[in-house]
Amino acid sequence: MQDADESRQTGFLTVPFFVVCTFYFLVFAAGYQLFPVVPLRLREFGASLAESGRFQTAFMLGSGFGALVTGPLGDRLGPRRVLRVATLAVVGILLIYALLRVRWVFYLLAPLHGLLWSALRTASVAKVGGILPLAHRAQGLSIFGLTGPGGVAVGPLVGLWLMPHLGFSWMLVLLAGVFVALHLLIGFLPREESREIESVGLFQWPDRSVWGAVAVMGLVGLSFGPMPPYSAQEAKALGMAWPSAFLTCFALGMMAMRGLLALTGMGRRPVALLPWMAALTALGYGLLALLPGGLVRHLSSGLVYGAGYGMVHTLMLTHVMETTPPHRRGAATGAFFFAFDATTALGALGLGWVMQRAGFRWGWAIGAGLIALCIPVAHRVVRRPAVTSLSAPSVIVDG
Repeated sequence: MQDADESRQTGFLTVPFFVVCTFYFLVFAAGYQLFPVVPLRLREFGASLAESGRFQTAFMLGSGFGALVTGPLGDRLGPRRVLRVATLAVVGILLIYALLRVRWVFYLLAPLHGLLWSALRTASVAKVGGILPLAHRAQGLSIFGLTGPGGVAVGPLVGLWLMPHLGFSWMLVLLAGVFVALHLLIGFLPREESREIESVGLFQWPDRSVWGAVAVMGLVGLSFGPMPPYSAQEAKALGMAWPSAFLTCFALGMMAMRGLLALTGMGRRPVALLPWMAALTALGYGLLALLPGGLVRHLSSGLVYGAGYGMVHTLMLTHVMETTPPHRRGAATGAFFFAFDATTALGALGLGWVMQRAGFRWGWAIGAGLIALCIPVAHRVVRRPAVTSLSAPSVIVDG
């Protein structure tokens, strides 16, 4: 309770808060630095275009299934301890990536890396929730919620710049050093109070109220799957000077829309905006599939797609919190992240196969169709009444 009392006196801009924000930013920057770069490395080792996307498929499957257990695990061990263990494990995996000369080991390690990514995300969210005092929680989460998209904006840009300058191996060594520093920074976070934990299983079947959100996030994930591994590859194939243009603008679009709606408000029932944001997401995806050219197409599509995509995440998680009984919210959140991560893996695999055989445009066109199917599902979700109320709109803190 001492930490909460100090936070009430000093506000929420404390050292532990900045440590968690820095940590979360770098987790996403590291992940999205690897997503476009590892496929290029696999191509150097002889992988086909379709095969190069399998790293993200394996990674996101590990993350998706991990989301079902890492949240409850953090409840039992404490998020601080989970963060310390996971950061050290990530250091080891990054160093192994740096030494690899055969591509099949990348696919073998990717699910474990994805599981650790899931642990880092869920433990960071849990930790920041414990650090922020109730009076400043909405304001603090609004700031914290920008760190993930910030990492998405910076990661691809840095990774695609560093790879030709340092080489893949030294880039991974540098990244491992960053996680060593993060492991040390976690020491500045307050320790959790010891408490008795109810003896329940690590997995709980989610409440029926979450299935609408699962359907929406499943369609979003299927369409999003090829974005990180293939957008930069298309840019390179077209000879674009800025291969990370789509992913960088995608993150900027997320941040801009979240910032705009945080200032103007989302009304008394934010989920009512969901069909409109799904339509905006589909529009952005359609621009990538149908516009001519290269750089301008990636820039405009990334901004529009990111603006809609980011708010679909925000509104869906808000709705899950409103319509799920409090004692089932852990299972509902796990199902939410599992639906997105697992279908992201399948989207990278399936649409990558299409791009290999028919070209990038066909893959983007099918992805646009999948996200368009999200619009009628979103209308059904909006019609479901809430069973609890929130004092303020929730802010999703995932990328």
